[in-house]
Amino acid sequence: MSRPRPHSGRSYLRLALVPVLCGLLVLSACKGGGPAAEAQAKNGEEKKESEAVPVEVAQATRRAVAASYSGTTTLEALGESQVVAKTSGVALAVLVEEGQVVRAGQALVRLDPDRPRLQVAQAAAQMHKLENNYRRAQQLVEQRMISANDVDQIKYDLENARAVYRAASLELSYTTITAPISGVIASRSIKSGNFVQINSPIIRIVDASRLEATLNVPEREIAKLKPGQAVGLAVDALPGKQFTGTVARVAPVVDNGTGTFRVVASFPGDGELQPGMFSRLNINYDQRADALVVPRTALLEDGGEPAVYVVRNGKAQRTVLKLGYNDAGWVEVREGLKPGEQVVIAGKAALREGSAVQVIGQDKKPATVAKAPAAEASKQ
Repeated sequence: MSRPRPHSGRSYLRLALVPVLCGLLVLSACKGGGPAAEAQAKNGEEKKESEAVPVEVAQATRRAVAASYSGTTTLEALGESQVVAKTSGVALAVLVEEGQVVRAGQALVRLDPDRPRLQVAQAAAQMHKLENNYRRAQQLVEQRMISANDVDQIKYDLENARAVYRAASLELSYTTITAPISGVIASRSIKSGNFVQINSPIIRIVDASRLEATLNVPEREIAKLKPGQAVGLAVDALPGKQFTGTVARVAPVVDNGTGTFRVVASFPGDGELQPGMFSRLNINYDQRADALVVPRTALLEDGGEPAVYVVRNGKAQRTVLKLGYNDAGWVEVREGLKPGEQVVIAGKAALREGSAVQVIGQDKKPATVAKAPAAEASKQ
């Protein structure tokens, strides 16, 4: 029977190194896997940061908001008159020009008065003749030389002659065309020497001392709009300027055909506003001095309930809101937010519930801060 051969020195050395190598492998695994593991963790963090959606935010703040109704219309003059000729004739003199300010009763045009003046003279002669006949008839009736019926006939003829005289005098007065209202000459369609037909329009006068704007407002607003409320006005012809007026009249009934009622706002004519200007009106009917608001751009347009994305702990959370008034790009939040909370105003399209976000303008945390504890542990 053969004896086993003793192990050589090299075999004993290999057997002794095996436990040491295993211990080193376990130790390195416990310390994080070495440089390869650190590189992998670093890549994971960078990937996570790259997946965050960049967004712009705004804070929910408190400010004054007003409830208002807005609409567009055209300014109209409080008074406007189309002057027409009440008789025919040749215009001997046109006394006004466009843009000239006139007063009620002021002469505008003088027509040829010769023909109506002759008619007045003819009517006056006939009237005087009948007046004399009536006086003689009264004397004769006292002497019983004429019947009472003949006297009455002469009296009726005299009254008719007086009416003809007054009509002729009125026709003569029409040869001087006067302004029916005070205002500004807006247009003139006649020149000296023109023949003017009766009832033909020749001059338009506009009273721009006060201007009116009429809105056809939906019936749901009828309980909110009252006379005396302030009205803001902006016109496209005067960019950057604001004008103030008041609600002058509110129709008490709703039109059956359109479902609207008329609201008339009045504005002072200060020389800048002119009739015919296209205007934008804003009627404030209520105001809150300290309301919680967010920009209107923060609202989600997904067809559902009013909601916004709120940034909480670096993630986007869809939050349903109860809204109040809407005023100049701001919406009042009645329920759903607290002052100071950040809502997303740009980048909403790429967000989903729970999406990681990176707020534009806020600095990222340095990577060394997160790695410091690991470095200290490796030194120990």
